[in-house]
Amino acid sequence: MRLLLIRHGQTPANVRGELATVRPGPGLTRFGRAQADAIPDAVAAEQIAALYISPLLRTAETAAPLAAALGLDPVTLEGLEEIEAGELEDRTDLPSVMTYMTTVFGWARGELDTRMPGGIDGNEFFRRFDAAIAGIARRHPDDTVAVISHGAAIRVWAGARAANLSADITANRHLENTGIAILTGSPASGWLAESWQGEPLGGPALDDHGAIDPLGDPVDEAR
Repeated sequence: MRLLLIRHGQTPANVRGELATVRPGPGLTRFGRAQADAIPDAVAAEQIAALYISPLLRTAETAAPLAAALGLDPVTLEGLEEIEAGELEDRTDLPSVMTYMTTVFGWARGELDTRMPGGIDGNEFFRRFDAAIAGIARRHPDDTVAVISHGAAIRVWAGARAANLSADITANRHLENTGIAILTGSPASGWLAESWQGEPLGGPALDDHGAIDPLGDPVDEAR
């Protein structure tokens, strides 16, 4: 299958650099809605058979323009949600952000037993995200499917599961709001990254350089 992993549009938490991971979470900013509006034209060449979103509000709002353009109903799927920040929730300070980022990218390197302070460990994250992707693959083994998910979740999962990526690569690449990673393969045969577009779909005019947004930045730039 062909898997289009698209990060949601900008939220107020992204602008503030805040670790906002609980449900239902913030919706999109006005700028985030403009980013979402650009997605249908940006992926118009893709033959998208289905559209999946996480249980968080920002993915539903991001998916709405694409769903309308394709005539598809987005399917909310447990397991595609952002990695919970635990005791670090709502924090913006650099030590908290760096603890979050180094913990989750440690999971991608195989440090699965390391636990987010007050939260989950890597085993739990991969178990649920793998299960969600496996369910999609069972339903659409030969299709192109769009999945609207979250910055850290996409970067960590792709860094661990795509044979031609790694934790170090995805930790040091941008994935801005509505950035996209395209993977091909299956849970059984494995995954390869076909492309990684860290900038927003729709072009550089939709990249808010004033937003802090640590979950879309390379780890060494996280603020």
